[in-house]
Amino acid sequence: MTQSELALLVLEDGTVFPGYAWGKRGRTLGEIVFSTGMTGYQETLTDPSYHRQIVVMTAPHIGNTGVNDEDPESKQIWVAGFVVREPARRASNWRSKRTLDEELIEQGIVGISGVDTRAITRHIRSHGAMRAGIFSGGALPAGAEHLTNQVRDALVRIVVDQPMMAGAALASEVSTKDTYVVKGEGEPVCRVVAVDLGIKSRTPEQLAQRGVEVHVVPNTVSFADIQALNPDGVFFSNGPGDPASADLEIELLRAVLDAGLPYFGICFGHQLFGRALGYGTYKLEFGHRGVNQPVKDLVTGRVEITAHNHGFAVDAPVGAPSVAPFDAGRYGKVEVSHIDLNDGVVEGLRALDIPAFSVQYHPEAAAGPHDGEHLFDRFVSMILASKEAN
Repeated sequence: MTQSELALLVLEDGTVFPGYAWGKRGRTLGEIVFSTGMTGYQETLTDPSYHRQIVVMTAPHIGNTGVNDEDPESKQIWVAGFVVREPARRASNWRSKRTLDEELIEQGIVGISGVDTRAITRHIRSHGAMRAGIFSGGALPAGAEHLTNQVRDALVRIVVDQPMMAGAALASEVSTKDTYVVKGEGEPVCRVVAVDLGIKSRTPEQLAQRGVEVHVVPNTVSFADIQALNPDGVFFSNGPGDPASADLEIELLRAVLDAGLPYFGICFGHQLFGRALGYGTYKLEFGHRGVNQPVKDLVTGRVEITAHNHGFAVDAPVGAPSVAPFDAGRYGKVEVSHIDLNDGVVEGLRALDIPAFSVQYHPEAAAGPHDGEHLFDRFVSMILASKEAN
């Protein structure tokens, strides 16, 4: 392999995977994680929750259907880098507008192909998600094709010099800067303020399909700003970063709960709900990412296949409802409503004394599965019940 074709995936523990330059040539840094989805790579790429992460796709063949203009979950690709075993040699789909390689180059995303993604995934599972870098083109030192100890050490130093994901506050880097409105379909049902912490486009669409007028606001919004919109409920979205760093968002959420506004949070919004209730959060060893994660609803006993993208989890007690620890039980009793069947991680919380609940997974998932879409109906029903009671 010539230097111009070579790309190196370098992990902070010194492990190096040589492959072929793909997408933009250059250097990119981020936390390396793996996604187990066999489809939906375009939605993965454009999910803001992947900001500052290098994503390894476990499915071996990526790019088959090219790139279209209908499926993105946001206005840009957010992944820091993309790792695949075998990119499709041609795109074949009636909606395809361009190839995945062309899209990566256009948006400046450095990738690597021709690597053993199964070996990379096993390494991450054994050693945990860690910092990594992809190097190709002019970012490779001279003689990199020989991978001497000197070359390896130089690249590892670059990798470990980047900040870790733990402690990272990233919502402001992906949130909208201006409020926008997604009109509800049919007869108006209610109005919801959605706080954008890295929201995906399908989320307000799901609410709008149920007649909800959705006002999507920046993560810097004040509670007074929310009140001025006269909402019937408040939603906190998914997003990247460490929930322990989101002090302002947690303060905002507590103001929402104190006002008695119905609340629904997903992913990052679930983690913030947990912290607002007084529970801790912790970093998972390698996280949950993909569209095939089994989650059990402990209330109904139903098992749903769900989409995930999270590296942190809420540390709440599973079992009988208990008083939420914040401020001597200010928010009453709470129960863990969902758990992951792979590892027992808390996947949902439900407050019993205030109108609020959350799930860690993505009920708006595209390209699927759609097992959790009923949660949007639950949120609307909660809002309507609250309006009737008041």
